[in-house]
Amino acid sequence: MMRKPIIAGNWKMNNTIAEGMKLVNGLTSLVKGIKDTEIVICPPATALAVVTTALHGKNIAVGAQNVHWEESGAYTGEIAPAMLAELGVKYAIIGHSERRQYFGETDETVNKRARAAHRAGITPIICVGEPLETREKGTYKRYVSRQVRLALADRKPQCVAKFVIAYEPIWAIGTGKTATFEQAQEVCEHIRKTIAKLYDKKTADSVRILYGGSVKPETIKGLMEKPDVDGALVGGAALKAKDFSEIVKFNR
Repeated sequence: MMRKPIIAGNWKMNNTIAEGMKLVNGLTSLVKGIKDTEIVICPPATALAVVTTALHGKNIAVGAQNVHWEESGAYTGEIAPAMLAELGVKYAIIGHSERRQYFGETDETVNKRARAAHRAGITPIICVGEPLETREKGTYKRYVSRQVRLALADRKPQCVAKFVIAYEPIWAIGTGKTATFEQAQEVCEHIRKTIAKLYDKKTADSVRILYGGSVKPETIKGLMEKPDVDGALVGGAALKAKDFSEIVKFNR
């Protein structure tokens, strides 16, 4: 099955609106005309309205870095799915390791956020990945399987087929370390097999699985040559228009 690649850039807590727009304007010209790869940028919440307006009709989609599971209510600091959808946001990163580590995100809340995003017509990018100690113990496959299973619990196959899973080994995020191409493929393949066991092969073959963890222009081609790697969730390199555009153009 041919799955359309996705290159998504996570700006994290970087860029004011002015800085973000400068980056967007530079990136837009560099990736103009690209249609065979889906391009997504995920700015901070403060820039979402301006960025979605600027990119309307362009070949770059906009994602949020988080979303709440309730439609409204007394949840100070959170953003409801309908609020994002109203802006034209198409994707939402859910369960990033930094959210899990610093802000108490759990597998249960990841599941709830993914459900809420999907109900609002927003595609969840569900992040999974193991810490260094789990990798060293050799139990990383079981660890990631559990994350996937709980994130997708009680979801129907036709719903899951449209989700995106991002494998981000925690030991490779922001450290300059990158999993080898073989390590990335091993876990992405395992994620697909896990989904096949939970649902069926057709559903598993439909899900797009990204790799994230210090992805750079010089590493993207090798990653994308692996059969179960359908794209990348990019951090630091997404803050530079030239670097991010080179990652987007991995097949050129």
